[in-house]
Amino acid sequence: MRTSTKLREQGVAPDLAAAALTQSRLRGKARTKFGELAEQMLFTADGLEQATRLRVASLHADRFTKAGVTHVADLTSGIGADAMAFAGAGLRVLATDIDEVTARIAAWNLRQFPEAEARHTDGLGLDLRAEHVDGVFADPARRTRGPRGSRRIFDPSSYEPPLDSVFALRRSVPALGIKVGPGIPHEGLPHDAEVQWVSVDGDVVEAGLWFGTLAPGGPGRSALVVRTTVDGDGKEHTRTRALRASDHPGGEALEAATGPVGQYLYEPDGAVIRAGLVAHAAAELGGRLLDPTIAYVTTDDLAPLPGEHGLALPADTTGAAPIATGYRVLDTLPFGLKRLKAYLRERNVGRLTIKKRGTAVVPEQLRKQLVLSGTEEATIVLTRVAGAQTVLLVEPLRGGA
Repeated sequence: MRTSTKLREQGVAPDLAAAALTQSRLRGKARTKFGELAEQMLFTADGLEQATRLRVASLHADRFTKAGVTHVADLTSGIGADAMAFAGAGLRVLATDIDEVTARIAAWNLRQFPEAEARHTDGLGLDLRAEHVDGVFADPARRTRGPRGSRRIFDPSSYEPPLDSVFALRRSVPALGIKVGPGIPHEGLPHDAEVQWVSVDGDVVEAGLWFGTLAPGGPGRSALVVRTTVDGDGKEHTRTRALRASDHPGGEALEAATGPVGQYLYEPDGAVIRAGLVAHAAAELGGRLLDPTIAYVTTDDLAPLPGEHGLALPADTTGAAPIATGYRVLDTLPFGLKRLKAYLRERNVGRLTIKKRGTAVVPEQLRKQLVLSGTEEATIVLTRVAGAQTVLLVEPLRGGA
């Protein structure tokens, strides 16, 4: 309000002052995706919400460069986040958007890249061969706005443009990449695509459909885990780890064994779970599932070290990102409110982290019912073991995995 009043006192038109304040607010939100670069960009609220994080956009660009693509058409560019990454990787870029304001904002954000062009047009109507495009990227809109605000779209046929229309582009440009929501169902996905779910620091942010030379490992499901650590000098390090179904004997049909609780518990990363690769994670961890329907893996020994499978990596080192978060199992007991309450009281627990999977228990309600008053801290996992509701007392492993 002070800033708005000051601008009015300086004679700035109210609509221009409102626009400036909106950009300031959006830039603040954008720092989580773009860091300091956000201060040099313009945004729309919808464009920022759907924009690819800079770290993930750079991974998209890496696919195109490794595939030998030289000219990328970003057919639903939005504010230009992916187009900026493509241009920054040295690719020629043609960015299009059907909304004029959004296209102008993309042009502004691309202003420092002479080999990048932004157009206000329907990208699906372009003659891609005449434009000498040899790679296509699309990020269809997955939200609709109504009287009650923004609403997420889950049906791929209701995307804008619909997925089937984008799929058709691979007939003219085989090197096609499509960003979709991570909740997209497995059913109906193209059999000739690599479908990769991506998580960033534990948050599953997208799924990508990659065709032709953009899928060098061939079609199938995969997960990409991206983790950022900060060293003692404050410098950020990004680690990645890809897990592919095709890397394992049995491929996508691989099934994991089930068995009793071991000395360690591993929770696969969300991208691994969304990709349906829990059995593959169990194979790499050398473990088994607690229950055939629950995404928890247990092992009798620590999971392999980085030199073997990129796991068990302390947070302050470089290397591959972990595909699971690890815990040491301290105790196991059947679930029961009175039993659990007495158990924690005996151990003087006052601060409790509650994790759950495969149970209807609401952690906040349970915490109130336990009436904790001790001085110690503990972590429990509520889950099913061979179908039985069970409580595991655990402690996080150093580095998390």
